[in-house]
Amino acid sequence: MLEKKPWLKYYDPSVPETIHYPQIPIQQLVHVAAATLPHKASTSFYGSELTFRQIRAQMLRMANALIKLGVKKGDRVALALPNCPQYVIAYYGVLSAGAIVVNINPMYTFDELKFMMENAGVETLVTFDGALGVMRKLSTALKLKNVIITSVTDYINGMPLSTAQSLKLDSAWHHYSELLESCTDESVPKIDFKSSDIAVIQFTGGTTGLPKGAMLSHSNLIASVFQGSIWGTFITAYMPVAGRSVISVIPYFHSYGNTCCLNWSMFNAATQILFPRFELEEFLGTIAKFKNISYFPAVPTMITAILSHPKTAQLDLGACIGLISSGGAPMPVELIQKVRDMGIFFSEGWGMSETVSSGISSPILRHKVGSIGTPGPDNEVRLVDIETGLVDVKPGEPGEILIKGPSIMQGYWNNPEETANQLKDGWLSTGDIGQMDEEGYFYIVDRKKDMIIAGGFNIYPREVDEVLYQHPKIAEAVSAGVPDAYRGETVKAFIVLKPGETATDKEIIDFCKTKLAPYKVPKLIEFRTELPKSAVGKILRKILRDEAITKSKK
Repeated sequence: MLEKKPWLKYYDPSVPETIHYPQIPIQQLVHVAAATLPHKASTSFYGSELTFRQIRAQMLRMANALIKLGVKKGDRVALALPNCPQYVIAYYGVLSAGAIVVNINPMYTFDELKFMMENAGVETLVTFDGALGVMRKLSTALKLKNVIITSVTDYINGMPLSTAQSLKLDSAWHHYSELLESCTDESVPKIDFKSSDIAVIQFTGGTTGLPKGAMLSHSNLIASVFQGSIWGTFITAYMPVAGRSVISVIPYFHSYGNTCCLNWSMFNAATQILFPRFELEEFLGTIAKFKNISYFPAVPTMITAILSHPKTAQLDLGACIGLISSGGAPMPVELIQKVRDMGIFFSEGWGMSETVSSGISSPILRHKVGSIGTPGPDNEVRLVDIETGLVDVKPGEPGEILIKGPSIMQGYWNNPEETANQLKDGWLSTGDIGQMDEEGYFYIVDRKKDMIIAGGFNIYPREVDEVLYQHPKIAEAVSAGVPDAYRGETVKAFIVLKPGETATDKEIIDFCKTKLAPYKVPKLIEFRTELPKSAVGKILRKILRDEAITKSKK
């Protein structure tokens, strides 16, 4: 009989079977880092640095400024910012005020943002000048009480400082830097925190096609960052704390970046090398200035682009980067081997917004090619019959992945029906189909849902379909993920036009650009006279996807 947790014996030497998780709010990590290494750089942003002590001070100013604006415990505050010092300060400032962070992708369109912010009951928004166009409309439509605007360059030394006037802000809005300057209160707000308090609402796609807000408590965030940090201790333990750093190019509004870069950096008192976007030339130029980088959380498309660039050979990344982790999509075998050949340790993992990005990861010293690894400490994983979801399958047989552990969400915000569907007795139904071998290593086989993962971003086809159907010339449409050498998958739309209509690929793509975030827009269009359907008239997405996969192999 297979033992209950066969994977425990394959953990790296530094990883315990169970962890003691402190019952503290996540922002407490900032106070610890500021007390132990006050003068070390917490953020490095285009060469400009803020120490842990400075981050703590500005975090507390932000918290007290928000309280003066009327923000109370449990209020939802949306952050629509790229990776920058302002995000770090606002994130921990909102939490210090007792409020809940609602992570927002600033690339989203008005309709996408309106739904999420309305659903979460957002009344305060912190965003930046690059998103002012859509944010002005949102502020009016949602009647937001507080809008705080920054210019990303305000925290870069030598760049001109923006003002409320230069950004032409509405009279009722607040300029980020001016708000902090006007609030000199750096005392810790007297908020009664419980570990079970919701800290973050992280929106993710749903089976209905509408995003769902995963409610993540302070204890969920603490558990996830402890699990992730301890998983890599066998490597990071050799790096003096005073020299630890993390490459922060994964967006902080994404659960992966939030856990593995932002909170990881505070737990490890590591310098965050911040990138508001992934521009390859800019990225390589910045990395060349750092001799030692402890940790680089990435997705396969980033790693592919970096290792394919001619400048990379000159950087000797093997002598620079200690550990790379990859998530968001499967890592090609050839890419894993390239990383290993450079002498860089590597870990691959699987997680969801609902698990605060943690869940299953490959042991660093005993990685199996093709496997996502083993469950982390204190996590339980089952594979159940795909049809009934009730019976556990045998090792080697495919089944839906169910996971239970300390980082599992509290439920979906304002959505008890979906919460009941996905969470049963603490077990989260993931919708992913996997297999487990005799040693307890897991492998992703397929997706129960039709989610597309392109460049590490989750794309839900139904959302794309709904936009396609808004086009006046389209009679029928369906989208699917098809293989792409660079992004892993890309979005392809299969379209039947209305009788007598004609359209071009560009026309359809341009229409979608006005309705969807850039990474969701179909890159490929195929016009057909008809689409395959089931006996009841349902368009068979899987057949079209399988056809595209077959064509790509020829």
